[in-house]
Amino acid sequence: MIERRINVSLSAQKLELFDDNHLLGSYLISTSKYGEGELANSFKTPRGRHIIRAKIGAGVEKGTVFEGRRATGEVFSEQLALNDPDRDWVLTRILWLSGTEVGRNRLGSVDTMRRFVYIHGTPYVNRLGNPGSLGCIRMSCADITELYELVSVGTTVEIIS
Repeated sequence: MIERRINVSLSAQKLELFDDNHLLGSYLISTSKYGEGELANSFKTPRGRHIIRAKIGAGVEKGTVFEGRRATGEVFSEQLALNDPDRDWVLTRILWLSGTEVGRNRLGSVDTMRRFVYIHGTPYVNRLGNPGSLGCIRMSCADITELYELVSVGTTVEIIS
């Protein structure tokens, strides 16, 4: 049976999707501007082995804005950004991550899922390739839409330095 998996390189700011050992796609990303780490409230991108715990946003319009994993009814625009310049935009699709390593990224004060760490769309594609998030893994809206269709709940996500 062929198994899909995702590798995220924090140093390269790149996400790669594999089908067994065959590279299916490589995407520019943006991870935390605070670096890497697992502790709750650190706003750092957690390392280690994770799985996609939930997929959110099937069929919504590109640029749909999410808050608390729910579509707000808004679609991102420059005017919306001007009205709320400090908003952490979660757009288009969400892949909610859950750690699998107890004590490292699962349970207690290091639980990735309870930290609400996602792979999601961002409007700022010119910032991809550089750390800039609050712990999540940001992708272009086109790339997250593509990735969303290629993975399933349970897909392994390995985040490495």
